Amino acid sequence: MIDIRQKLEEIGEFIPGPDDGLLVCRCEEVTKGEIRRAVHEGIFTIEEMRRYLRNGMGLCQGQTCSRLVKSIMAAELKEAPGYVEPASARAPMRPIEMEILGKDLGGKHE
Repeated sequence: MIDIRQKLEEIGEFIPGPDDGLLVCRCEEVTKGEIRRAVHEGIFTIEEMRRYLRNGMGLCQGQTCSRLVKSIMAAELKEAPGYVEPASARAPMRPIEMEILGKDLGGKHE
């Protein structure tokens, strides 16, 4: 388990960068600077970052931004990308009519 206070001391204060306006997650409009700042506020896992900034929660479900977010977080934490704990994967869900569900379960409804 990470000692958050110790890690925050190790990485130091947030210093804005010239490319902080770079759009990383197009679906949720999250910038590089927002990700970097969140790390300095104590967000150290992809799951926490998704909940905090909503990156990876849009239409593509992180297919276009997740690697970049992970590499930005790792660089800010001064660690290898493998250090950043990944988000748990979930299958996309869609509503289904009860009639269809009943047929799939072998029910005979007329």
